Amino acid sequence: MHGVLSSEVTVSVPAREAWNLYGTLTLSDVVIPEFFSAIDVLKGDGEVGTVLKLFFNPGALFYAFEETIVTIDEKKMIKETDASKGGYLDMGFNLYRIRYDVIPKSKYSCITRVTIEYDIKEGWISNAQYVSLVPFIGFLRNGSNYLIANTKHTASG
Repeated sequence: MHGVLSSEVTVSVPAREAWNLYGTLTLSDVVIPEFFSAIDVLKGDGEVGTVLKLFFNPGALFYAFEETIVTIDEKKMIKETDASKGGYLDMGFNLYRIRYDVIPKSKYSCITRVTIEYDIKEGWISNAQYVSLVPFIGFLRNGSNYLIANTKHTASG
């Protein structure tokens, strides 16, 4: 079974400023500690092939999983990560991909979008209920707040 979920937030900063957050490892610093107890870089420096281990706060669906950055497109401002060990893969998923897009809207505003794409094995389909945009909507909101507080050129100033 294949599925896709997506959500977006309009941010009052230039797209390139937002990309400087979403296209780098800096996003990890912004979303900790609300969503994760820690994020370790196991390999790489934020480019394609970088492997991260995400440790969740107590009460989460699982303790930790690893993800690998599989796409970074500077021109289109797209970054994709795939679950590469543990977590959703242990729950019967063949694919669990997170995609961040930064889409210019005007000179001083943009849209940040997160998309989850997944594929789950037959016999495990009931686990699709655990795919949720809720934490990622939080990432987008935290990112928006961070960008507005730390960017000189915003739609309001």
